[in-house]
Amino acid sequence: MQAIAERYVHLVLAVGQHDAVYVDAYYGPPAWRDDAAAARVPLDVLLERGHGLRADLDAESAADADGQARLAFLRGQVRAVVARIEQLSGRRFSFDEESAALYDAVAPTHPESYFADTIAQLEALVPGNGALADRLDRFRQQFIVPAHRLGPVFDAAIAESRRQTRERIALPASERFEVEFVRDKPWGGYNWYQGGYRSVIQVNTDLPVHVDRVVDLAAHEGYPGHHLFNLLIEQRFVQERGWMEFTVYPLFSPESLIAEGTANFGIEVVFPGDARARFNRDVVMPLAGAPLALADDYDAVMLVFAQLSYAGNEAARAYLDGTIDRAAAVAWLMQYALMSQARAEQRTRFMDAYRSYVINYNLGQDIVRRYVEALGGTPERPDLRWQLFLALLQSPRLPSGLQ
Repeated sequence: MQAIAERYVHLVLAVGQHDAVYVDAYYGPPAWRDDAAAARVPLDVLLERGHGLRADLDAESAADADGQARLAFLRGQVRAVVARIEQLSGRRFSFDEESAALYDAVAPTHPESYFADTIAQLEALVPGNGALADRLDRFRQQFIVPAHRLGPVFDAAIAESRRQTRERIALPASERFEVEFVRDKPWGGYNWYQGGYRSVIQVNTDLPVHVDRVVDLAAHEGYPGHHLFNLLIEQRFVQERGWMEFTVYPLFSPESLIAEGTANFGIEVVFPGDARARFNRDVVMPLAGAPLALADDYDAVMLVFAQLSYAGNEAARAYLDGTIDRAAAVAWLMQYALMSQARAEQRTRFMDAYRSYVINYNLGQDIVRRYVEALGGTPERPDLRWQLFLALLQSPRLPSGLQ
């Protein structure tokens, strides 16, 4: 298996020479990355290597549960590598075909009527004149974190999410990350894992950062989200077991649905029940200078607003399948996801860059939540919820294996 794992790493690094965002993280031998850059193997050769690796994995077997889980994970990852090489070679997938091939999952399809009840609730919660999206945007403007307060606000949210996480699991003494505020990106936040239990977390300030987004980013990108997920992979799989396949992270792969799903679900694990609303009211809003008198109203609005997350998937599916153009996708997002025009335009840029990756956030979160709760990790049992969540972070799993 070790030889196969190393071939997989070399294959992913080689594909990364044809796709600048493909290798999201790598902390294996630097010479392997240098060799990939120097060789720049053609796609047709990489496709042949990918098929050969699939055949060898299909012929492989494992005696124990750990080995079987490792083998299943590698098979799923390699299937996705082959699909990505095919895409880069010119093959066209539909939105759903692409997500199945790359992420081992297909998001449900929802008609416009699916979002009607949520929109009606928001109509009542945000009264006034004009389009609901505009009213909602005006209401949320009161809860924008001023640029000069972003640092202290994020520091407070990160400190709390880290404190809660450290109560549940011992972290390496050397683990840490830096936060950078950046511009001109298609995403709102990103964790760049460096290896050695270190990350760089970037927060995009092209668009306003609202108070509810602070906790999202601190937990999703940091604890118990991507930073914890990646350091546990390095610690448990690479350092303790020598599984080299985990030294590289191909972005367009089933691992991403698990990573994004656990990062999003992790927000409600570390801030359960009304803990998030209380932390926003008691800590984030005062630091941000937001109106505390409207804290309960804001929390009620955002809880309902979150129910529109799948609207983004529908816009992406139609846009990427070519049934609507960019302008129509922006209009759809404004009408059914209730985004401002600027935020809707940024979302279409994300679709251009990452395509069906959008399903990993909401579908991934739902898959992880259903898995944890089916095993008894309900909100009423927070200790078991944490136990199951942390076990999931430390086991090689595919999305189809959680359903």
